[in-house]
Amino acid sequence: MKKSIIFTRLSAVIKTLGVLAFASLSAPALADGHGNHEGSLIPFEYAIPSNKASQALLLDVSRAGPRLVAVGEFGHILLSDDNGESWTQAASVPTRNTLVGVTFIDNQNGYAVGHAATILKTSDGGQNWALQHNKRNGETPLFAVYFADAQNGIAVGGFSYTFETSDGGQSWRQRTLVEDSYDDFHLNDLFADKKGNVYIPAEFGTVYKSVDRGRNWKAIETGYDGSFWGGFGLDNGDVLVFGMRGNVWRSSNAGKSWEKVETGTDQSVSGGAQLDDGRVVLAGLSGTVLVSDNGGKSFNNQPRPDRLSFATAIGKSGDDIILLGDPGIKEHNLSE
Repeated sequence: MKKSIIFTRLSAVIKTLGVLAFASLSAPALADGHGNHEGSLIPFEYAIPSNKASQALLLDVSRAGPRLVAVGEFGHILLSDDNGESWTQAASVPTRNTLVGVTFIDNQNGYAVGHAATILKTSDGGQNWALQHNKRNGETPLFAVYFADAQNGIAVGGFSYTFETSDGGQSWRQRTLVEDSYDDFHLNDLFADKKGNVYIPAEFGTVYKSVDRGRNWKAIETGYDGSFWGGFGLDNGDVLVFGMRGNVWRSSNAGKSWEKVETGTDQSVSGGAQLDDGRVVLAGLSGTVLVSDNGGKSFNNQPRPDRLSFATAIGKSGDDIILLGDPGIKEHNLSE
């Protein structure tokens, strides 16, 4: 039977549920003179400028030096040069596929990935993007991308799809994550800790780890039997992963052992960040905002009264943070 997962709009496009909305992988293609033949990397559609792009679904955000770059559905890429006070769309984005992950390796060079195995690259801080890879007729969503250096990168997604490059994204080749493995897990995120170990949160409590910048991977069992949808490394070297039913798990020894962290919620957690003052903030479904002031050892639940759902969060200044998700961009104050 053909693998296909159809969710409601919320659970389909928010990263917390794997962004497996294969029923709506992209907006309908429109003839626009950019070419449309199968197998070509000539874009056949471009993201459409919209004054409501900041109110549409956004799934990830990254810093490119002082600039914030956010990505989401319809190929929307938004830029802020004033720490989130205002946002503008990127000048040229050669896709209307939902974009799920974004990362920058320096102030100018960054990558975004999304549905239909879409991989984009920018060399000017996010204003203009080039299409490097896609599969227009395939159910191949990519959720996250990581670069160990300017040349070597890896992108991961649904059903264990994994692509890698060793030439700065000029070419991408599909690979098997773990040789002789029959796992078909969704690979939901990709991040490094302070020591350079790289992690992939996945399904059934599995976290994959690489100690050689993504060349080889080993599956780690955390003790949890549900799905992890995200994670990141903390400034002190610890690692957090999080996902279904309010589960947050922490490792202080590079993934050798894990402990469950008290969160005070059963709502799914999807993304977050460590703030400049060391606090850890996580966001998720139904207005979930979790805050830790002890390095992720425990969290206080501060749910928003609007119960809106968010994919991730990033610090702004002081108690102010920026939440991104189903309603687009929302500012949030942790002291209120």
